[in-house]
Amino acid sequence: MTTPETKRVEPEDPSIIETTGAELKPLYRQMLAIRRMEEAAAKAYSQGKIGGFLHLIIGQEAVCVGAIADLNKDDYVVATYREHGHAYAKGCSARAIMAELYGKKTGLVKGLGGSMHLFDKKTNFLGGYGIVGGHVPIAAGAAFASKYRGDGRVTLCFFGEGASTIGGFAEGLALAGLWKLPVVLICENNQYSMGTPVYRSLAVEDVSLRALAHGMARDRFDGDDVVKVKRRIAEAVERARTTGEPTLVEVVTYRFRGHSMSDPGLYRTKDEVEEWKRRDPLNRSRARLLELGVSEQEISELEADVKAEIEDAVKFAEESPPADEYKQYVTKES
Repeated sequence: MTTPETKRVEPEDPSIIETTGAELKPLYRQMLAIRRMEEAAAKAYSQGKIGGFLHLIIGQEAVCVGAIADLNKDDYVVATYREHGHAYAKGCSARAIMAELYGKKTGLVKGLGGSMHLFDKKTNFLGGYGIVGGHVPIAAGAAFASKYRGDGRVTLCFFGEGASTIGGFAEGLALAGLWKLPVVLICENNQYSMGTPVYRSLAVEDVSLRALAHGMARDRFDGDDVVKVKRRIAEAVERARTTGEPTLVEVVTYRFRGHSMSDPGLYRTKDEVEEWKRRDPLNRSRARLLELGVSEQEISELEADVKAEIEDAVKFAEESPPADEYKQYVTKES
């Protein structure tokens, strides 16, 4: 049942976020590539080509793409187990991500991590973590290292609203506030902790209010406009970079599929899902590009390019050799 907690946190259209085709076009391309990659992963999973767990980000693409858009290459990103899109937005290739999902040697972590444990040192994507909330102190640690070294780097940490009830989240938040760490803590509130709606899991729906107890800045807004996400997170990133202070941001979003591939999402009504699909960030961005004067032909060419990229990634994953046994990576000294 649609509850008050699933309504927008802001008016339907408070103002049009000013942008240009040059700014929005690459953001749309990234979101579309993530959507197509996730759809390809879902298909491969249903065919038995991907094993283990698979958590898709379909519907939430604007959050990771917009948030990571203004980061420097040497900034850090720490994410949850629903992290394929975050890895892609941080610069990991579709080939390496898809190969990892397939458990192949050419994957990000040589096929040994799978869907929930992507990691890439080269792009400073510090991993997806399967322990809910347990990665927030890790992000605080990365930010502490940056402050200690004085390297000017910022850490983004993504987590779901369910993680805000976990002890690890409270610990990471407390450390970030106490030590004034250059970290932006981003709650991707997709309305459901697995199958539990927010009104049954949070006494106070507004997760960003937790910032007040730790003397840090906070923000809360809808996440269906990628440019809005980019602008608002950029403010928090700039604060962290220039003052070294943290921010807790809650971005209200929605996943169109169940918690994982094994979850049919029957606890939601079709009307609720359709209501959120009308705000699909991809459709909004495509329509906005047309309004900004980008031609249909140019958009179609971009979409064809994305299609080719993901088809190539799937082909690469399917043709790559399987992962070696873990023991081959363990030295005698270990």
